[in-house]
Amino acid sequence: MDQIKEFLDKKLIKYNSVSFIENDPISIPHSFTNKEDIEIAGFFAATFAWGNRKSIIKTSFRLMQWMDNQPFDFIMNASFKEIETLSNFKYRTFDATDCQFFIHSIRNIYKNHQGMEAVFTNGFENNHDIKGAIIYFKNTFFSIPFPDRTTKHVANPDTGSAAKRINMYLRWMVRKDDKLVDFGIWNKIPMHELIIPLDLHSGNSARQLGLLNRSQNDWKAAEELTLKLKLFDAEDPVKYDFALFGLGVNKDS
Repeated sequence: MDQIKEFLDKKLIKYNSVSFIENDPISIPHSFTNKEDIEIAGFFAATFAWGNRKSIIKTSFRLMQWMDNQPFDFIMNASFKEIETLSNFKYRTFDATDCQFFIHSIRNIYKNHQGMEAVFTNGFENNHDIKGAIIYFKNTFFSIPFPDRTTKHVANPDTGSAAKRINMYLRWMVRKDDKLVDFGIWNKIPMHELIIPLDLHSGNSARQLGLLNRSQNDWKAAEELTLKLKLFDAEDPVKYDFALFGLGVNKDS
């Protein structure tokens, strides 16, 4: 295990750096400095984070431009007519109906639930784990009338989903270090409680290294891998997401 830790620590240095930002969806929230803009831009970028990374980034930037590069102001103040201008928006299975509902739901979260950080924090404090925080967030997100088709775009670990995109979003918002890739602007959820954003790339890397036995990339696998990574760093296990993802997506060795 010591050799694996040493190997991952070297890859961590390589990938947890500002050079990583440009070609990753995290570049979208890095375009902003206002906390709420970072939260909203990050949530959309994370939501779109499946498929080709160039397409994810292009789509996310296009949506931010549609919002006049002021996502918080747009979310809070856009008229019905302005929201309707997104009627042609589409990214893979995420279409205009989904996008328009996301805007209304995020507006509800900031107006009636003290914002994105408060919802996840309340969920964590009520349930004492990230799984409960994500489920609480999903329930809050769909607490206003919603189109059935949109529920598939917010993961539910209660049904077994690894919730990769939400766990990645939480990593961005909660985790902090001196490399300044992740933002670390949420302070009430401890870093050691985060769950690894498990996907095809990180899962394959983890199995090749003997860190993950479970064959499915589901919530149980994400928990299993996170527990293994805590042996390497009990306080910041998800930092190894950089190394595992980088190894997988770049065919590194």
